[in-house]
Amino acid sequence: MIGNWRWNVGLGLTGVILTILFSLGKNAVTVILLRSVYAFIAFVVIAFILRAVLTFILKPPALLDNGAIEEDGVGSQFDLTTPDESEDLNQLLKDGLDTRPAQGEADGKQQMSQEQEPFRPLAPPQLVSAQNKEPEELAKVVRHLTGG
Repeated sequence: MIGNWRWNVGLGLTGVILTILFSLGKNAVTVILLRSVYAFIAFVVIAFILRAVLTFILKPPALLDNGAIEEDGVGSQFDLTTPDESEDLNQLLKDGLDTRPAQGEADGKQQMSQEQEPFRPLAPPQLVSAQNKEPEELAKVVRHLTGG
């Protein structure tokens, strides 16, 4: 079952407190105590039934073919190992530490930068304003957009 006996007792005590609060000014102390005992018992039974129903509803469905899953072992383990890439990382670090480019590399970089095109910002086509259009053409557009 979901939860434990503390839920039953806690709900029972809630029933006792509610019974005392609602009947404090109207009944004698002995009647209040007797009704509180009845409320405690009723709320414990209700909590027990509620827990049993929730356990039945929320129980995961039993797997029909448990034997096949255990035999294959598929999905029973999760491998979190990663491949060893320490050699690649060491090589990248060594290349990064070599800050003095060779003379041939420097000439190649300068030549490559000269071959590249200069930067040009994106120039999207300008929007056409309604002032440049014919009135009949504008009417067609409005009819088309309104569906009429």
